[in-house]
Amino acid sequence: MKITRVLLTLTGLFFLLFQPAGVLTRAHARSDAPLALVLTFDGAITPALTLYLERGIKAAEQQGAELLVLQLNTPGGSIDTMTEIVQVIRSSNVPVAVYVAPRGAIAASAGAVITLAGQVSAMAPETVIGAASPVGSQGEDLGATMKEKVSEIILAGIRTMTERRGESAMRLAEEMVVNAKAVSATEALDAGLVDFVAVDVDDLLNQMNGFTVVLQSGERTLDTAGVQTSNYPMSFIEQLLQILINPNIVFLLLTIGVQAILIELSSPGGWVAGFIGAVCLLLAAYGLGVLPVNWFGILFLIAAFVLFIIDVKAPTHGALTAAGVGSLIIGALVLFNTPSITPPPLRISTPLVILVSLVTGLVFAVIVGFGIRAQRAPVRMGQESLPHQTGIARTDIDPQGQVQVASELWTAELAEGASPIHAGEPIEVVSAKGLRLKIRKKE
Repeated sequence: MKITRVLLTLTGLFFLLFQPAGVLTRAHARSDAPLALVLTFDGAITPALTLYLERGIKAAEQQGAELLVLQLNTPGGSIDTMTEIVQVIRSSNVPVAVYVAPRGAIAASAGAVITLAGQVSAMAPETVIGAASPVGSQGEDLGATMKEKVSEIILAGIRTMTERRGESAMRLAEEMVVNAKAVSATEALDAGLVDFVAVDVDDLLNQMNGFTVVLQSGERTLDTAGVQTSNYPMSFIEQLLQILINPNIVFLLLTIGVQAILIELSSPGGWVAGFIGAVCLLLAAYGLGVLPVNWFGILFLIAAFVLFIIDVKAPTHGALTAAGVGSLIIGALVLFNTPSITPPPLRISTPLVILVSLVTGLVFAVIVGFGIRAQRAPVRMGQESLPHQTGIARTDIDPQGQVQVASELWTAELAEGASPIHAGEPIEVVSAKGLRLKIRKKE
């Protein structure tokens, strides 16, 4: 997790240095009306959300925003990332309202805890919150002892965040962790688990006017009357990082990267294939560092490409390539093999795996075919290539003279039993020895 955090920090610094001036310090139309910055996140909880939220809070502080609204729709994610996001929200100097929206959205697993971490928690109608039981890094059930430890840590944090909401809210939050309970927006509001149920952001801001929140600096009453909203989108880098945690994308990057590196090694001197391969492998490495990976699958992927390479170097008429295709399919399917429970399943597309594996195997089979044909092809250069070639006699040959073969002049003599040849007549090379050819007239 520390390595991932370092990578995200470097990425954020790159964005801050090279983004257009004024993006972070955008003014809100020189108005005295309060500003609400609206962030929208839809997808699994990943380190990209941490970076996005940190950047949004910094922008809200610079612009003097009244509050920041995080519109959230997530099936859950890593406990470590959830903990980081909770810390970012709780330490913010700008009130953060976590709003589960739009209609039909969910705040499950880690998303439920993040929602409760907001200084204001709200939901849209027909949304769901809950199912926050901890599971393993690959979605599997934890052992009894480990699950109890992790649950107690999460419960302690939830009790701290919900104690101001009353006994009923605290009890419901605990059931979300212990029994994986999930409730609707109405049920959450009735229990006091969330502060508001609002149809949209504008409705939420109207309801929040005069609401008192607790920050590190103390209590603060929100003034959202006539507030102006400003959407704050994810940057290109953050969107890219979010895309890179898709198992299908990681698999494609791994496959393309390895093939490009092998192409570069087989024909050194260029740089395009090597550059593409290095970039793809680096991007895939980020995804592997964030996603829960079954490293047994990595071994199958490595074995697959080793079999491909061996078949290219020592052709076995496709036997090793076929074995490599099978190993590639197994490795890809095992790589992100997670149960369908929270956090969200990270299953790779089986049709995609089969298609990419077959295409990869076909590419290597074609390479093997070229190699076999090259080994069987007759030599086409040097003296070995001269027999059976044709040319023109430049002088009379009886028994010696000069001929032109392959655009060059050669000293030639008649082969045994060959009849004399006159200048200008076509000839055929019988054999070559040194710089002297033995020829006969071509019929």
